[in-house]
Amino acid sequence: MLRLILIYLPKTFNLASRPEVSTPLVSLRRLAEGYWLKQSSISPYAGSMYHGSPLLLSLLGPLTVKRIEGQPNHLLCSDADDSLHILGYSLVFVIADIISALLIRATGHTLQMAYRQSLNSLDIVDLLKSSDLLSSGDIAALVYLWNPFTIAACVGLSTSPVENLVVILALHGACKGLVPLAAFGWVMATHLSLYPAILIIPVIVLLGYGPDTPPRKLFLQKGYGKNGDSHSSDNCGQQETNQSKAEVTFSWRPVIHFLFWSSLWSTYVLVLCSISVKPHGSLWEMFQRYQLDILSFIISALHHTNTVWQPCMKIRLVVIKPGDVSEKTLLNLCYSKRTYGFILTMEDMSPNIGVLWYFFAEVFDFFRSFFMIVFHLNILFMILPLAIRLKHRPCFLAFIYIAISSMLKSYPSVGDSALYLGLLGLFLDELADMKFSFFLLCGYIGVSLLSPVMHNLWIWRGTGNANFYYATGMAYACLQIILVVESVSAVLNHDRKLRKISATKPRDGNS
Repeated sequence: MLRLILIYLPKTFNLASRPEVSTPLVSLRRLAEGYWLKQSSISPYAGSMYHGSPLLLSLLGPLTVKRIEGQPNHLLCSDADDSLHILGYSLVFVIADIISALLIRATGHTLQMAYRQSLNSLDIVDLLKSSDLLSSGDIAALVYLWNPFTIAACVGLSTSPVENLVVILALHGACKGLVPLAAFGWVMATHLSLYPAILIIPVIVLLGYGPDTPPRKLFLQKGYGKNGDSHSSDNCGQQETNQSKAEVTFSWRPVIHFLFWSSLWSTYVLVLCSISVKPHGSLWEMFQRYQLDILSFIISALHHTNTVWQPCMKIRLVVIKPGDVSEKTLLNLCYSKRTYGFILTMEDMSPNIGVLWYFFAEVFDFFRSFFMIVFHLNILFMILPLAIRLKHRPCFLAFIYIAISSMLKSYPSVGDSALYLGLLGLFLDELADMKFSFFLLCGYIGVSLLSPVMHNLWIWRGTGNANFYYATGMAYACLQIILVVESVSAVLNHDRKLRKISATKPRDGNS
C-alpha cells in the first residue's frame, strides 16, 4: 500500500528520472519506447533507447500503451482509464517485491534449520544466538520490504524488482533442492542482466553440498575423534564416521539435473526470443553478427585500436555476403549486441550511482577497450578464490558475488543494492560481530541524501560539476567494499570460533 501511495504522489516526487534508480537497462520509460517502436513495425533495438530483454518487452510492454498515448510525462494520468493502467503495471512491481520477500523468508528458515542441525551434530548448538521474536528469515524479509532502496526501485518503476525476483528464485530453488526452479531462476536472471551468470557456482555448490554449514573439517574431526574414543562400541563409532563423511560428500546427481534443466530453459528462452524478434530478422543471424563483434572487440583491445568496432566491419565484409542476410536485418542493430554488447561495452555514458561512467568518459579512446576488459575481468578474478574459501557457505558466497557485481557492473542502481542488503539479513548470527556496522549504516544514509543534492547542484543549478556527483559514487563504492570485506572477515572469524569450541568440547567432556 505504501508503494502504491508513493507512486501516485505529485510530479515533484518523480523517482523514474533519478539516475540512482533508473538506468538505461532498467528504465520503464525506455521499455515503453521500445514497445512503441515494436508496435510501429520497427525493431525495438534500432534506436538507442531500449537494451533489455525481448521477453520483458513482450510481458511489460502492453501495460505501457495507455501510458504513452495518454500522458507523455510517464507519471500521472488524468482520466480513470489511464489511472487503471498505472495501477496495472505498478502492481507488477509491488507483487514482485512481495514474492521476493516471501522467498527470502522461506530461504532463511531453510538455512537456519540446516545450520541448527549442523551445530547439533557438533554439540555446539548453544553458539547459535537466534532472536526469540523473529528469525533471520523474517528479519531479512522485513529488511528487503522496508529498505528505502527497494521502495525507491519499485516507486521509480524500474524493472529491478523483476530481476531481483528471478535471482532470489534461483537461490530459493537451490536451497530447497528444487532443481527445475533453480535452473529457471538462474537462466532468467542471466538472460535479463547477464551478471547473475556467476551465480552458477554457488547454485551448484548448494545443490551438491546443501545449505550453509560450519567448516566441513569439523565434521570429519568429530567423526574420527568419536571413532577413536569409543572403545566400548565400535558400531556407534563407525556410524558417527559415516554420518560425518556424508556431511562432506558432494552429490553430482542434482548438479547434472541442474545442467540439463538449464539447457532446457535456455533453449526455451532462445525460442521465445526468436519468436519475439522474428519480424525484425532472425535471432541466429543476429547472434552470428554479434560473435564477429566480440571477436573484433578482443582484437582491438589487444592492439589498442582507435575505434573498437572498426575491425568488425571488415570481418563482416568478408564473412557475410549481401545475399545471406536480409536488408531489414542489416538495417536493424542486432539483439545480442544491443543487450549484452551494450552491457559489456558501456556505450551510454549517462551518470549513475556507479564509478565506471566517469572513468570511461575521461579515459582516452586509445585505452578504452583495454580498460573495459580489465574492469569486467576484475569480477571474474574474484570468483575462484572466494569459491574455494567459502565453499561450505554457498548462500553467503552468492551474497558476496551479488554485492561485488553490483559494485562493478556497468549500469548499477539502488535496486541492485536492495537485493544484497536484503540477503544480508539471512546471516545475522554469523555477522553478529561484524565491525563498522554503524559506520556503514550512517554511510549508506549519507550517500542516499547527498547523491540527489550533488546531482541537483551539477545538472540543474549549475553551481557544481561532475566531480561533485562522482564523489558520492566513489563514497558509495567504498562503502560496498567495506561491507564485503568486513562481512567476509566476520564469517571467517565465526568459523574460527566454531573450530575453537569444537576443539575444546571433547576435552571438557573427558575432564
